[in-house]
Amino acid sequence: MTRIWLGLELRRRWRSLVLLGLLVALAAGMVLAAVAGARRGASSVDRLLSETLPATVAVLPNDPDFDWDKVRALPEVTAVGEIAVAPFFVEEMPDYYGYLPPRGPETYRTIERPVVLEGRLPDPARVDEVAVTARFPRRVGDRLTLRLMTPEEAEDPDFDGNPHGPAISARVVGVARGPWYGDSISDQGQVLVSPALFGEHPANFIGTHKSFGFVNALVRLKRGGADLASFKAGLARVTGRNNIELMNLEDDAEHARKGVRFESASLLALGLAVLVAALVLVGQSVSRYVAVGLGELRALRACGLTPRQMLVLAAAPPTAAAVLGALAGAAGAAGVSPWMPVGMAALYETAPGFDLDWPVLGAGCVAAPLLVLGGAVAAGWFSLTADRSGAPDRRSAVALTAARAGLPLPILVGARFALEPGQGNGRVPVRPALLGSVVGVLGVLAAFTFSAGVSDAAEHPERFGMTHRMVVYLGEGGTEYGPAGPVLAAVAKDPDVTHVMETYVGVLNAPKVSVTAYSRPEGADFPAVLDRGRLPERPDEVALAVTSARELGADVGSTVTLSGKALKVTGVGFVISGAHNNYDDGGWLTSEGFRRAFGGTSKYHLAAVALRPGADPQQVAGRVQESIGALPGAGKVSLEPAVRPEESDEVQNLRVLPVLLGAFLIVLAAGAVGHALATAVRRRRHELAVLRALGMTRNQVRAVVVTQASLLAVIGLAFGVPLGLAAGRTLWRIVADQAPLFYQAPDALPALLLIGPAALFSVNLLAVWPGRLAARVNVGHVLRTE
Repeated sequence: MTRIWLGLELRRRWRSLVLLGLLVALAAGMVLAAVAGARRGASSVDRLLSETLPATVAVLPNDPDFDWDKVRALPEVTAVGEIAVAPFFVEEMPDYYGYLPPRGPETYRTIERPVVLEGRLPDPARVDEVAVTARFPRRVGDRLTLRLMTPEEAEDPDFDGNPHGPAISARVVGVARGPWYGDSISDQGQVLVSPALFGEHPANFIGTHKSFGFVNALVRLKRGGADLASFKAGLARVTGRNNIELMNLEDDAEHARKGVRFESASLLALGLAVLVAALVLVGQSVSRYVAVGLGELRALRACGLTPRQMLVLAAAPPTAAAVLGALAGAAGAAGVSPWMPVGMAALYETAPGFDLDWPVLGAGCVAAPLLVLGGAVAAGWFSLTADRSGAPDRRSAVALTAARAGLPLPILVGARFALEPGQGNGRVPVRPALLGSVVGVLGVLAAFTFSAGVSDAAEHPERFGMTHRMVVYLGEGGTEYGPAGPVLAAVAKDPDVTHVMETYVGVLNAPKVSVTAYSRPEGADFPAVLDRGRLPERPDEVALAVTSARELGADVGSTVTLSGKALKVTGVGFVISGAHNNYDDGGWLTSEGFRRAFGGTSKYHLAAVALRPGADPQQVAGRVQESIGALPGAGKVSLEPAVRPEESDEVQNLRVLPVLLGAFLIVLAAGAVGHALATAVRRRRHELAVLRALGMTRNQVRAVVVTQASLLAVIGLAFGVPLGLAAGRTLWRIVADQAPLFYQAPDALPALLLIGPAALFSVNLLAVWPGRLAARVNVGHVLRTE
């Protein structure tokens, strides 16, 4: 008997089961793809570091006669890769120049050994072979023309970037990736030249007399960062210098880990949101399917069918559909793996392309059917319990109000179909459909509210504290490039310049944290971005960037000790990005506070320049540079457009995630609501037949289904809009705190204006087919059989 019933059930309701399977496949595919992509992205940096013998520190003596053999002899050192501090150029790409070519064969072999994605690394003995990174717009087999400087240009500190040295035709032999020789989000890739290029043309990189060019090095330590302190002491001992600058490359690696963890957390959040929505929206479809099945199985109780057997028979078809849907979803997740990981993590992936994360895919194939089975059994048990308890038919206050108001019959019946479960064999659960409509609206509005926040941050660099668009470089290490007063006056005269702020840069130290300090003249009206508090007004005050404040455990009103001086924290916000700090680490001091902290010295002397909205920084820089060049003694002063923080590009990578989530929720909600309407028409066809027999026309029957659909949408909008707006803004605030960036409440007005009409249009479109089926009910046949 059970086998016969299952066969009949599959033939009669295969369309509903196919729809249910597709919903499960869509949900499972999205969740599994997000989880697998997050796992792959989160491990990308560590996998790259484990394969590439990365450098621990960059040693920058900036001395053309430096003896690197002394560094190699230090006990902490395992490898040294020398790099020329000089450029080379690619004629096919006028806007590109390479930098820091390797000097010796250690690079690419014993230190910073790139992962080869395609082809091979260049032969260290051949000048005519190069490799490129993945973002570089050339591939294996292409030819490039490398143009070098003349020895005179290499020795000229005012070299204009137009080289006239030898041209070398080189073939691209591979695509490679490494921590140092890798890509960033904002660049166009790198060319990895052979060490032989420097070996055969040293004068074209550092000149004949070595008056300006020099060689620095990447150094790998045995125990990584744990050896850094002893290496620094040993370096000072063997060189007699304690002023050699060291760049801790493990800090760069940690920054990369932070970025990929942020992206992976965003992907996991996407997967979690999809899972929650699927549990509600797919769950309501399963609940209604089981309720209908149990209603039809009650007729077999007289043949000895037990309640347990009824549950098994009702739950078996949706569980089978879920098994097939889960398999299809896993296949879909595997199919999109070549596009994973996304964003910043893709720049560190050692094996891009197709990937099968068997633990994730296997768990999904098991979990999805189990969740559907559990939901089906729970829904069936509650339905049987309600039958045994003789639960009275719940009457809806909305339907009663519609009846008292004398509204047309189709509206009254449609309200009852949407809000009342009915009774007897026509009983259908309505709460899952109502919850599904609320969740659908909530999720879609939350996704697009979050997307509005991402778009705002991507389009407004001031959310990252970047209120300036250009930087004037006035001096370094106590050496002035030109007369600051006349230079800044020339900058301020440009009609597109709105603010100019001169600032000095130094580094303050705490026991475990360094804080890059920027001076800010008292009373300066240059725009700054603070999350809370105010800018300093006294010499003993400081405004800290958000990450520095977090590392120091400080907030507004706290007192911090930096370089032995006690400073009161007046604000927390963002600073200027520089050579040794990011926009979120550092601090602001008054000019007098800076003088007290550093005396008359500074690491850098520069000026930040703000422009009117819409001004082109490149054009302004060209005009102003021309004016500066005409000033006596200002030939070394340079003016460049400010570089957007990498975090701005990282946030832009999130733009696709809320759009994907919104699109998924639209499809899932449409499927769930469509399933609810179709099930209601099928389950309550006896009521419709009775109404038809009493004189209701086909158009009025269609109006019943339209009213039911519209009421589901209205209730979804009433509860989902405020909850979705709140959820979207809350999620964006969490992301803003993690990025970090200045939180600006997302402008969700376009989504708010569209979601109401879109929801009503969508549900009425979904009601067309069920309405047609309802209007075509064979009145005589239904009344005879039921």
